[in-house]
Amino acid sequence: MDRLIPWGKWVEEIKPCYYKGECVNKPYGIELMLRLYVLQNLYTLSDEGTVAEVINSRAFSDFCGVDSSNQVPDGDTLGRFRNLLIRNGIQEKLFAQVTGLLGERGLLLKKGTIVDSTLISAPSSTKNAEKKRDPEAHSTKKGDNWYFGYKAHIGVDKDTGLVHTLKVTAANVHDVTMTAELLTGEEETVHGDSGYLGAEKREDAVLRKRKSVRFLDSPSISSRPWRDCAVLP
Repeated sequence: MDRLIPWGKWVEEIKPCYYKGECVNKPYGIELMLRLYVLQNLYTLSDEGTVAEVINSRAFSDFCGVDSSNQVPDGDTLGRFRNLLIRNGIQEKLFAQVTGLLGERGLLLKKGTIVDSTLISAPSSTKNAEKKRDPEAHSTKKGDNWYFGYKAHIGVDKDTGLVHTLKVTAANVHDVTMTAELLTGEEETVHGDSGYLGAEKREDAVLRKRKSVRFLDSPSISSRPWRDCAVLP
């Protein structure tokens, strides 16, 4: 990832809208927050889970360039950083740059796409400085359990296992409504679990695919964590 991601360029893109720290404590470095954010997406971690992994894992802490837990922000800070990227349209821009780099290296074949989603938990407690929950997050039920937070919708290149598209929504957005936005427009097949049934009948999917595409129901995909097929060179 260090060889692929242009960290300095990303820092400069975020700097104009990042916290200046004029009225509060000095904010954490942008590159540190970016590295935490990348790890969170690669390993499908909650805000608190990401922080815990960086504190407890030598590989994670080395990647983030920290030596002690005092240098690691808390989960709420990471959540605010993610919201800052979303509000300013930076998240999709950064991801598009990575996808472009992968394409330039011939690492994306685009013959087929696996679509899937994963929940990202956000703090549901109101015991914080703002006395309220994250206004962009929502609740959803999965199985017998309720979750509060966001949902990452992912499009993965079928042949290489590389993620080419990532969209983040509130947790209550249904998977099938996001199918069209996860396609490159060049694939011949689309694979998804039961959450994507009926995707081929939606007008937006037909318009986006541009040519004949087979939508294949692949129940086994739901048991395959997307982090296992999102390895960047």
